[in-house]
Amino acid sequence: MKIGNGMKINNLILGLILLFMGQSLSWFQTNGQFINVWIKDHPLLTSLLGGIPIGMCYIYGTTYVVEAFDGQLWAARLLGFATGIFSFSLLTYVMMNEGITPKTGVILTLATAIVLLQIFWK
Repeated sequence: MKIGNGMKINNLILGLILLFMGQSLSWFQTNGQFINVWIKDHPLLTSLLGGIPIGMCYIYGTTYVVEAFDGQLWAARLLGFATGIFSFSLLTYVMMNEGITPKTGVILTLATAIVLLQIFWK
């Protein structure tokens, strides 16, 4: 199925899911030290164990988004940034009990605008 300017929706959805997973795994890899003593005490092992799945999510997520946008790399970069903002906000709220401040709300609104502009602006 295609939307917007001929974008392949299946590639876009799969790419966004993989980018979101990569961003979420990165959150646990870097911020897990604040919620788990083992992660705090084993940063090298945490880096080694998390690096491959995180890298694969980013590589394949980027591949699918670039395919969805007919080879445009900027779309993948901006959507990767936006998925990082969304996953960070969600995980920081759920795992660290840090609420959404007005400033964070504005940032989430801007990230949403980035996603919508990338998908629907021809």
